[in-house]
Amino acid sequence: MNEERHEGQEEVQLSPAEVESADVEPAEETGAASETDEAGPALEERLEQAEAQAAEYLDGWQRARAEFANARKRLERERMEAYQRAAVDYAKKLLPILDDFDRALETVPQSLESDSWLEGLLLVRRKLQSILEDLNVEPIETVGQPFDPNFHEALALRDVDGVESGIVVEEMQRGYRLGDRVIRPALVNVAA
Repeated sequence: MNEERHEGQEEVQLSPAEVESADVEPAEETGAASETDEAGPALEERLEQAEAQAAEYLDGWQRARAEFANARKRLERERMEAYQRAAVDYAKKLLPILDDFDRALETVPQSLESDSWLEGLLLVRRKLQSILEDLNVEPIETVGQPFDPNFHEALALRDVDGVESGIVVEEMQRGYRLGDRVIRPALVNVAA
């Protein structure tokens, strides 16, 4: 046992029989029971507040996460649209050059078809065509296709035997598109 004594305290010794016969309730049990009764509603209220706050934080976190995902998707979509606009602008500048090459190559005299400078021109045209292909620019199908005002621009109606009305019969200028976006409609003649 502890042999230290504080001033003014006397040690009281009780026999085991006196301890059993003592009619004193322990202070701890009485105090604990009354504290639990008083603290019970307060603890439950604090628990409910903590659960409500946790739910609020979870909801806020989920909203922030969804906003971030939406912002990331929007930025990716805007980036792709900017790339497509730039590709369309670039292709619009290259298409007249390709048209000029095609017109020049159509009028080459037969006597010059075997010259090496013509092979050089064909190589330059192929390189220009490959640049457009790298940009995913595709020519629009025309001859033999039904006229579609989204992709074709009609220059004239022609009476052509054996061809159904509304079918493209001649391409005057090639049209191009990037995906579903028309860069330049094809100029065509259509069967009447």
